[in-house]
Amino acid sequence: QVHVVESGGGSVQAGGSLRLSCAASGYDYDSYCVVWFRQAPGKEREEVAGISIYGASSYYVDSVKGRVTISRDNVKKILYLQMSNLTPEDTATYFCAAARYRGVSCTHPRRTADMTYWGQGTQVTVSS
Repeated sequence: QVHVVESGGGSVQAGGSLRLSCAASGYDYDSYCVVWFRQAPGKEREEVAGISIYGASSYYVDSVKGRVTISRDNVKKILYLQMSNLTPEDTATYFCAAARYRGVSCTHPRRTADMTYWGQGTQVTVSS
């Protein structure tokens, strides 16, 4: 049975930091691309960051470049998102998702429809 569980969200003031985690089980983790998405109220879910199978390369949406670092631990099957210098525009529910690697780079931008497994999300609220 597949489990994907995010944690680490919370409420912070602008300029603060958070580290999100996503623990996975029930599938062959190191055969899957893993990605962070977020969804703000009234907006579509967007990809924030993606990472290659062994962590050698990563992708970031322009709005978070320089403030966010994605990483993964294939032994523990945990995906991380270190976020710093947060702004109110980062307020959203953050989701991690996984899709089996099928030849397209894990750092190629992904759509929600591309992903197979999803967590329930963790809320990040940034106040000004």
